[in-house]
Amino acid sequence: MNLANKITIARILLIPFFITCVLYHRLGCALVVFCAAVLSDAADGFVARHFNQKTNLGAMLDPVADKLLVLSGFLCFILVKDLRSMEPLPPYVPLVVISRDAIILLGSLFIILSKGRLEVRPTVLGKLTTFLQMLTLLLLLIQFRYAPLVWNIMVCVTVISCMEYVAVGSRMLNPANCKRVFPERN
Repeated sequence: MNLANKITIARILLIPFFITCVLYHRLGCALVVFCAAVLSDAADGFVARHFNQKTNLGAMLDPVADKLLVLSGFLCFILVKDLRSMEPLPPYVPLVVISRDAIILLGSLFIILSKGRLEVRPTVLGKLTTFLQMLTLLLLLIQFRYAPLVWNIMVCVTVISCMEYVAVGSRMLNPANCKRVFPERN
């Protein structure tokens, strides 16, 4: 196992500590753990690219680590309702985040079962969605006054990103018919 994969696994191992800190209202501690996880995400990507340590395992673990961190964060903030200085996170926020990931996962499984393989390529909108989800969690951790504005923007981008991935998946399943519906741009 290379260094990049070890960093990704360390990020996954930070998640229970993050959850515990949020649930016990230790937001300062949760912020430190969250920042360590986010920095480890950047570190494993840097190590994989610059030291030629890209692996299939890393390609699967990295997005899983991101999803586990984001989903656990949003679910924790649904459970923690008595943070005095902040508006509580409405249930539709994690519902949209979880629904998008479930749709992408189910679509990916369907493509694998239908085609026998799946080439995973994150889109720019998908990366923006992950960034906004992480930013929203960061703002919740620091109890930023305008977090509701950011989480509503994040929800909109998450929905649009889901629609984009559905379109991409549709093209993978039936490229001939999708050329009429989704013409390629030159």
